[in-house]
Amino acid sequence: TLGVGAGFALGAKLVRPEASVWIIYGDGALGYSIMEYDTFVRHKIPIISIVGNDACWNQIARDQVPLLGSIVGCSLEFSSYEKIVDALGAVGFRLDRTNEHEMINIFKQANEINQQQRKSVLINCLIGKTNFRQGSISV
Repeated sequence: TLGVGAGFALGAKLVRPEASVWIIYGDGALGYSIMEYDTFVRHKIPIISIVGNDACWNQIARDQVPLLGSIVGCSLEFSSYEKIVDALGAVGFRLDRTNEHEMINIFKQANEINQQQRKSVLINCLIGKTNFRQGSISV
Protein backbone atom coordinates (compact mmCIF):
# COMPACT_ATOMS: atom_id res chain seq x y z
CA THR A 1 0.00 0.00 0.00
CA LEU A 2 1.61 3.23 -1.14
CA GLY A 3 2.26 5.91 1.43
CA VAL A 4 1.95 3.96 4.68
CA GLY A 5 5.54 2.80 5.14
CA ALA A 6 6.81 5.75 7.18
CA GLY A 7 3.86 5.54 9.54
CA PHE A 8 4.38 1.82 9.99
CA ALA A 9 8.11 2.35 10.67
CA LEU A 10 7.28 5.12 13.13
CA GLY A 11 4.80 2.90 14.95
CA ALA A 12 7.20 -0.05 15.02
CA LYS A 13 10.00 2.06 16.50
CA LEU A 14 7.73 3.61 19.14
CA VAL A 15 6.43 0.20 20.22
CA ARG A 16 9.89 -1.43 20.15
CA PRO A 17 12.39 1.42 20.71
CA GLU A 18 15.27 -1.02 21.22
CA ALA A 19 14.68 -2.71 17.86
CA SER A 20 16.43 -1.80 14.64
CA VAL A 21 13.66 -0.73 12.23
CA TRP A 22 14.29 -0.89 8.48
CA ILE A 23 11.83 0.07 5.77
CA ILE A 24 12.11 -0.81 2.08
CA TYR A 25 10.59 1.73 -0.32
CA GLY A 26 10.19 2.07 -4.03
CA ASP A 27 10.89 5.59 -5.26
CA GLY A 28 7.22 6.17 -6.03
CA ALA A 29 6.12 5.21 -2.52
CA LEU A 30 8.88 7.26 -0.93
CA GLY A 31 7.51 10.33 -2.69
CA TYR A 32 4.43 10.08 -0.49
CA SER A 33 6.30 10.10 2.79
CA ILE A 34 9.85 11.39 2.51
CA MET A 35 8.92 14.41 4.63
CA GLU A 36 8.34 12.03 7.52
CA TYR A 37 12.11 12.22 7.87
CA ASP A 38 11.41 15.58 9.47
CA THR A 39 9.27 13.73 12.04
CA PHE A 40 11.95 11.07 12.60
CA VAL A 41 14.62 13.73 13.17
CA ARG A 42 12.56 16.14 15.29
CA HIS A 43 11.34 13.39 17.59
CA LYS A 44 14.64 11.46 17.60
CA ILE A 45 13.14 8.28 16.14
CA PRO A 46 16.00 6.53 14.34
CA ILE A 47 14.95 4.30 11.43
CA ILE A 48 16.72 3.15 8.27
CA SER A 49 15.18 3.30 4.79
CA ILE A 50 16.36 1.52 1.68
CA VAL A 51 14.98 2.97 -1.56
CA GLY A 52 14.83 0.95 -4.77
CA ASN A 53 15.00 3.90 -7.15
CA ASP A 54 14.22 2.88 -10.74
CA ALA A 55 12.97 6.35 -11.77
CA CYS A 56 9.53 5.03 -12.60
CA TRP A 57 6.10 4.18 -11.25
CA ASN A 58 7.01 0.75 -12.58
CA GLN A 59 4.15 -1.04 -10.83
CA ILE A 60 1.80 0.96 -13.04
CA ALA A 61 3.99 1.18 -16.16
CA ARG A 62 4.43 -2.58 -16.51
CA ASP A 63 0.74 -2.92 -17.43
CA GLN A 64 -0.06 0.57 -18.70
CA VAL A 65 2.49 0.46 -21.52
CA PRO A 66 1.33 -2.86 -23.09
CA LEU A 67 -2.36 -2.04 -22.58
CA LEU A 68 -2.42 1.64 -23.52
CA GLY A 69 0.82 2.06 -25.47
CA SER A 70 2.03 4.96 -23.34
CA ILE A 71 4.23 5.52 -20.31
CA VAL A 72 2.72 8.95 -19.63
CA GLY A 73 2.51 9.72 -15.93
CA CYS A 74 4.86 6.88 -14.94
CA SER A 75 8.33 8.24 -15.68
CA LEU A 76 10.22 9.78 -12.78
CA GLU A 77 13.80 10.98 -12.35
CA PHE A 78 16.64 9.39 -10.41
CA SER A 79 15.98 11.86 -7.61
CA SER A 80 18.62 12.54 -4.97
CA TYR A 81 16.54 11.43 -1.99
CA GLU A 82 19.72 11.17 0.07
CA LYS A 83 20.12 14.96 -0.20
CA ILE A 84 16.56 15.57 0.98
CA VAL A 85 17.07 13.60 4.19
CA ASP A 86 20.46 15.28 4.74
CA ALA A 87 18.67 18.64 4.56
CA LEU A 88 16.20 17.43 7.18
CA GLY A 89 18.98 16.40 9.59
CA ALA A 90 19.16 12.68 8.84
CA VAL A 91 21.99 10.91 6.98
CA GLY A 92 21.70 9.92 3.34
CA PHE A 93 23.75 7.60 1.15
CA ARG A 94 23.57 7.02 -2.62
CA LEU A 95 24.38 3.60 -4.01
CA ASP A 96 24.78 3.10 -7.76
CA ARG A 97 27.11 1.47 -10.28
CA THR A 98 29.91 3.92 -9.44
CA ASN A 99 30.16 2.76 -5.84
CA GLU A 100 28.51 -0.68 -5.81
CA HIS A 101 31.81 -2.16 -4.60
CA GLU A 102 31.20 -0.19 -1.36
CA MET A 103 27.73 -1.66 -0.81
CA ILE A 104 28.57 -3.71 2.28
CA ASN A 105 30.47 -0.81 3.81
CA ILE A 106 27.60 1.61 3.14
CA PHE A 107 25.11 -0.72 4.82
CA LYS A 108 27.47 -1.16 7.79
CA GLN A 109 27.93 2.61 8.07
CA ALA A 110 24.18 3.16 7.91
CA ASN A 111 23.59 0.64 10.67
CA GLU A 112 26.36 2.10 12.86
CA ILE A 113 25.06 5.66 12.45
CA ASN A 114 21.55 4.46 13.24
CA GLN A 115 22.54 2.39 16.29
CA GLN A 116 25.37 4.46 17.77
CA GLN A 117 24.42 8.03 16.86
CA ARG A 118 20.66 7.31 17.02
CA LYS A 119 20.09 9.02 13.66
CA SER A 120 17.72 8.14 10.86
CA VAL A 121 19.40 7.02 7.64
CA LEU A 122 18.29 6.59 4.03
CA ILE A 123 20.14 4.57 1.37
CA ASN A 124 19.09 5.62 -2.13
CA CYS A 125 19.80 2.58 -4.34
CA LEU A 126 19.63 3.36 -8.06
CA ILE A 127 18.39 0.20 -9.73
CA GLY A 128 17.42 -0.96 -13.21
CA LYS A 129 14.04 -2.11 -14.40
CA THR A 130 12.93 -5.75 -14.41
CA ASN A 131 9.82 -7.68 -15.38
CA PHE A 132 9.23 -8.60 -11.74
CA ARG A 133 5.51 -9.28 -11.16
CA GLN A 134 4.76 -8.90 -14.86
CA GLY A 135 1.16 -9.83 -15.47
CA SER A 136 -0.18 -8.67 -12.11
CA ILE A 137 -2.82 -6.00 -12.64
CA SER A 138 -1.89 -2.61 -11.21
CA VAL A 139 -3.26 -0.03 -13.67
